[in-house]
Amino acid sequence: MEFDNTFEVPLPPDQAWPVLMNVQGIAPCMPGAQLTEVVDDKTYKGNIGVRLGPVALTFAGTVVFEEIDNDNRTARVRAQGNDAKGRGSAQAKATFRLEPSAAGSKVLVHTDLSLSGAVAQYGRGVGMIQATASALMNQFANNLKKQLADPAAAQAAKPISAGKLAGQVAWTAIKDKFGGKSDG
Repeated sequence: MEFDNTFEVPLPPDQAWPVLMNVQGIAPCMPGAQLTEVVDDKTYKGNIGVRLGPVALTFAGTVVFEEIDNDNRTARVRAQGNDAKGRGSAQAKATFRLEPSAAGSKVLVHTDLSLSGAVAQYGRGVGMIQATASALMNQFANNLKKQLADPAAAQAAKPISAGKLAGQVAWTAIKDKFGGKSDG
């Protein structure tokens, strides 16, 4: 399944790009994520905990930057992870790019996600996957903004709140079902 997410960073593109390319610096901003190993300057290992419906999952895996174009501020990554309890796996290819915006920079992310095993059943509804991804991206963006505003006070992001995420996913689903626009 494919979906798009965007978020804004309060820095101009020439300053935002190096921040976003510093995986060790921004990994703590991703809810539920933990960077466990830097293999090389393009390959990272870690894990992330997410909820799909009523099921909490923890994926351990690898993220590889397959292409980085610093001049055009675009990158392509491939991620692969397996659920810690053997319930399946996730593979994703994502491209992201930076554009100037009134607030600084807009980050546009296009993801092609594939789930296999039992986890594919948990996230069967495309809307649920998209809403979960949107909620994670929003929390990441908010955590990153806080970190940029006060780097000395930056701390590792807390795992995403199951209740808050479920509420966001449900609200998005309700608004979408009744023709409202989702504001993420």
